[in-house]
Amino acid sequence: MITSRLEKFDGAAEKSRSPVRAIRVHEPGPPSVMRFEEAADPEPGPGEVLVEIHAVGVNPVDTYIRSGGYSKLPVYPYIPGNDAAGIVRGLGAGVTGWAVGDRVYLVGTGLGLGGYAEQVAYSAKHLARIPDAITFGQAAAVNVPYATAHRAVFERARVIGGETVLVHGGSGGVGIAAIELAAAAGATVIATAGTERGLRLVEEHGARYAFDHGKAGYEEAIRKLAPDGLDVVIENLANVNLDRDLELLARFGRIVVVGNRGRIEINPRTILQKDAVVSGMALWNATDAELASIHATLYAGLSKGVLNPVVGRELPLAEAAASHDAVLAPGAYGKIVLVPERR
Repeated sequence: MITSRLEKFDGAAEKSRSPVRAIRVHEPGPPSVMRFEEAADPEPGPGEVLVEIHAVGVNPVDTYIRSGGYSKLPVYPYIPGNDAAGIVRGLGAGVTGWAVGDRVYLVGTGLGLGGYAEQVAYSAKHLARIPDAITFGQAAAVNVPYATAHRAVFERARVIGGETVLVHGGSGGVGIAAIELAAAAGATVIATAGTERGLRLVEEHGARYAFDHGKAGYEEAIRKLAPDGLDVVIENLANVNLDRDLELLARFGRIVVVGNRGRIEINPRTILQKDAVVSGMALWNATDAELASIHATLYAGLSKGVLNPVVGRELPLAEAAASHDAVLAPGAYGKIVLVPERR
């Protein structure tokens, strides 16, 4: 008989268990406010499962929430992390469709879903199965990056085969996902990155052309490739690039802002002259039905090898503060993943 708590089959097992450890944030502030400490043992309630975390992805949005500068904030103290992947270790009452031992990743868009931990109790309705060929680290790069990219590329930009798509900032987690998805749809993908390593990475994942966005003149090179303008721009740093994106855009073109870290001055006349559309994209606005459809599509792409998440760096869970510095540093390369120590 499966119990509702990990290893809680008898008193001896309970006594031998180590307390669960997690990264907790008690107040907004710099990375140092994240504490690696013991936390209450998660216990799955009705409709929940207990997941033993093997990897959790770090996203820029994690840092915005932690600093207190985000438009929505969690209740303190909270455990960050929306991109955890691991193994089902317990089932709450009424759970069907999952079994102990299943490999899963969290599917959610909340503010503090508890992924920066050794274990988490999570809604069984908001889990996705990990394909056999995908590692836990790669699975920890799926939820936010790939769902964000899918919603930006297809639901917001409505990319179709034959269009020319620029992924501005293509070497990070969302950028790689957007490149792969747009290329799989038949688009000609141009991507930018900030290092030679990043440029090689975007080409390996489907970009037909790659440019260093830190070097002068790259916009002119893009104009030569797309003399009539770009059909779509997926923008990961709008406060730097939005004005030049508008100049590169074709008539009736679309820009989807995925990432932004400040203000920028633009000339709205360019939007008027081109009948252009500039839209934002926040993953938390997706409905449960949308998310279910997105992750079903992603499962197929991951299973067939069309989608290949990149883990650029792994750090121990205890070094979450360092990961928050690293994820905002220039020269993005795939996903930064935290790995809990197995005890």
